[in-house]
Amino acid sequence: MKTKALLRKLSTFFPKKLAEAYDYPGLQVGKLKEDTNNVLLCLDFDEDVLNYILNNKLESQIDLIITHHPFIFGNKKDILANDNNKNYLYHKMEELNIPIYSFHTNFDSGKNGMNDALVEKLGLINTHRLISEPMACGGELPHEMDIKEFAKYALEKLNVDYGLLLNYGNKTVKSAAIIGGGGWRGFKAAQLESYDIFISGDIPHHGRRDVVANKYNYLDLPHEVENIFMEQMKKILLSFDNSINVSCLYQEQFPEVICK
Repeated sequence: MKTKALLRKLSTFFPKKLAEAYDYPGLQVGKLKEDTNNVLLCLDFDEDVLNYILNNKLESQIDLIITHHPFIFGNKKDILANDNNKNYLYHKMEELNIPIYSFHTNFDSGKNGMNDALVEKLGLINTHRLISEPMACGGELPHEMDIKEFAKYALEKLNVDYGLLLNYGNKTVKSAAIIGGGGWRGFKAAQLESYDIFISGDIPHHGRRDVVANKYNYLDLPHEVENIFMEQMKKILLSFDNSINVSCLYQEQFPEVICK
């Protein structure tokens, strides 16, 4: 498929205008090739991905890498001048002639993107975007659950090993809202719109205290729940052209949980 045509189609789902003001989606490294037949998907481009390419001798087989998180998050000149690892990876990928393109918060906010995929995995019904937090998706559970029963249900459905539950709101759950990754601030919008629990990740201490003060429920999940990016992006790419060879690299592992 022509690369520009492919990216134009993706941009109809996930236009850059949907990205948050602080974000840096788009072309990260290299020059786009005329045709894209082989795509590699991953959450982040890092040394593990480069080693995977080199060890499997894929240098001439990958036409495009699509990541969720931007490889260059900020001013390119400053980052390459101050981060030796990124500088090495950047120039190595230019040498290999493999471009890297990212869909980040525009993927999170877009139709059929990150958060639509997550509510589908949770099995929620009557789903829609939150009014005051459009990146978040919410819906009703298949049936009412005890709060701890729901937490275990969410871990199983989203294929994560652990979560941190703040249980200060309703003791039974009929509805839930979610933002993948580090969208913990959205809990206030979810509470305002009468969801029983909000799910996201990366909540700091002051955020936890805010949940407690608001007498609400919050389930903190690892950022790696966003691995669903690969599954969802592959589905979308193949809907454009099922002859594209799409590979997914799940190189990021959950941290080890150590209990006393």
